[in-house]
Amino acid sequence: MTQQIQFTKAVGNANEINELLRRYGVKFGIYKNGVFNEDPIPRVISAEDFQSMEKGLVQRVNALNEFLFDIYHDKKIVRDGIIPEDFIYISSGYLAECEGITPKNKVYSHISGIDLVQAKDGEWYILEDNLRIPSGASYPLIARDLTRIAAPQAFEENPIIDNRGYAELLKETMEHVNCGGARAILTPGRYNAAYFEHS
Repeated sequence: MTQQIQFTKAVGNANEINELLRRYGVKFGIYKNGVFNEDPIPRVISAEDFQSMEKGLVQRVNALNEFLFDIYHDKKIVRDGIIPEDFIYISSGYLAECEGITPKNKVYSHISGIDLVQAKDGEWYILEDNLRIPSGASYPLIARDLTRIAAPQAFEENPIIDNRGYAELLKETMEHVNCGGARAILTPGRYNAAYFEHS
């Protein structure tokens, strides 16, 4: 908690950061009275907490991919009565055309947006799994870039792990499942709420 307070003091100028976010077209956030406001203070997670969460999240994403493989193949989870058949087949995310198809490396969810929240007792809980159109990674990236402009001392005075290698990690992830085609990110266009992220 002390580290969070120190970081907050180091950032100081939230209004300047919000103005920079607005100017850069970052619009996915909190609106109050029609005005965009984002909390530019990143949540500082201890290395110990992060290592524990990372193990759990890797396990969860692997389980979700195994679940999808089962749904499109043997359907043991339905046959064993764990999940009702209707629950699967009425879902808008279920694609009958994919029955029997196994993507490269059995990876169905290439990017998984697992929403986490920390409770008052300090424990972390999962709110939901976003597998169809996960988003959010670009927002802490741009927030940190703009914080470096508005309050460079925030990163000079605090031991925060650099996140600027994310694009390279994303490229490696896409390459891991590449069957020889071009890597691409699709977007509905500039009027979409998450267009900043797509771009």
